[in-house]
Amino acid sequence: MKDLRFGIVSTSSIAPRFIAAVRAAKAGKIVALSSRTLEKAKEKAAAWDIPKAYGSHDELLEDGDVNIVYISAVNAAHYLLAKAALQKGKHVICEKPCTTAAAHTRELFALAREKGLFFMEAQKMLFLPAILNVRERLADLGETCMAEFSHSFSAAYNTWMYDKQAGGGPLLSSGIYAVQLLLWLFGDMADIRGVKSSVENGTEWQYVLSGHMENGVLFSIKNSTRAILDNTARIYGTNGFVEIPDYWKARKAIFHIKGEQPQIAEFPCEHELVYEAEHIAKCLNDGLLTSPVVTEELSVAGISALEKVSANW
Repeated sequence: MKDLRFGIVSTSSIAPRFIAAVRAAKAGKIVALSSRTLEKAKEKAAAWDIPKAYGSHDELLEDGDVNIVYISAVNAAHYLLAKAALQKGKHVICEKPCTTAAAHTRELFALAREKGLFFMEAQKMLFLPAILNVRERLADLGETCMAEFSHSFSAAYNTWMYDKQAGGGPLLSSGIYAVQLLLWLFGDMADIRGVKSSVENGTEWQYVLSGHMENGVLFSIKNSTRAILDNTARIYGTNGFVEIPDYWKARKAIFHIKGEQPQIAEFPCEHELVYEAEHIAKCLNDGLLTSPVVTEELSVAGISALEKVSANW
């Protein structure tokens, strides 16, 4: 399918970055945009140079010119929006986390298969050259023993971040990055648990997780929407370690190998989602129904791990 015509479902803060990446990658056309109000949709469509604006997501899904949708609404809305889009015959790219429940994620992949449609969780991190470089060079670290992840951000721009009904909280919004990177690099996860600090309604505003992979790698993950953390992942082996600054949008990796000077591998880019956009276009041009990178198994394993954490909370 060479003629990808995207409908953008939601005017969230990541939507213009995805739009810019699709255009930079020449991965398709952006033909429509929807928001919960027509006024907002028209405002953003004009700002982002999109020809059609809809005041409801259902209206966009009825547009026959749209053959693929990108969903970046609040986390709790992903499942029903993706399901509706698939039922309308649209290919679907759904922002991470794909859904807030493993059963829902499995259901969407099954529905996409039944309809002969492409479905993928948008996990940009796994397409970044810096992350690919780390995976290729893991052996340089010797036997991998430990990994740690640190991520902080201000929730001020997302008014729903502490709304439980909307799927708020940094565990779903940010924890999915670290968990899926661990799964992608090291295979199955044996155990994960953690502690949190909460706002009055019980939604976490910060947390610390720990666990281990089936291959023995120990890990820790910390995230805060108030404290200023160093925003870096580190993977440690018997022969050295690698630092990945801003790992969820990484542009470089710094290798510290025993007995050598630090080696910096840099991969500058204007739009970090461009690699993901290129992958989506290639998958559809190749007639695939799922991504060979962000697989159903990875998406299900990622949200299953977060469900386990939140159930224990």
